[in-house]
Amino acid sequence: MDHFKISEFLCPCCLRGAKEMSKGLLYMLDTARDIAGITFNINSGFRCAKHNKEVGGSPTSSHLKGLAVDIKADTSRKRYLIVKALIQAGFHRMKIGEKHIHTDIDPDKVAPSMSIY
Repeated sequence: MDHFKISEFLCPCCLRGAKEMSKGLLYMLDTARDIAGITFNINSGFRCAKHNKEVGGSPTSSHLKGLAVDIKADTSRKRYLIVKALIQAGFHRMKIGEKHIHTDIDPDKVAPSMSIY
């Protein structure tokens, strides 16, 4: 990875995730970062079951499998640049919030979708 350290993706409560994070996801994320030309601050990468529950994550969250990330995006310009780059890098599933963008590559989830919440 050129733009990230694996420590950015670790679960904050148990520091797991180095082996659990999908290498494909990390490669695509690095590609998106190249395209966007701005820093991606990772709010959430891998989550253990305990931490996922504490933050109100879904019991089937892709974060539990190392297949999802939340990227800080607190301005409309950042959201635009990040979403555009994620699409160009091959991501199909995104949820766009006021403060962050969730994206994942979970094959068990419904095919291409994008939502704003």
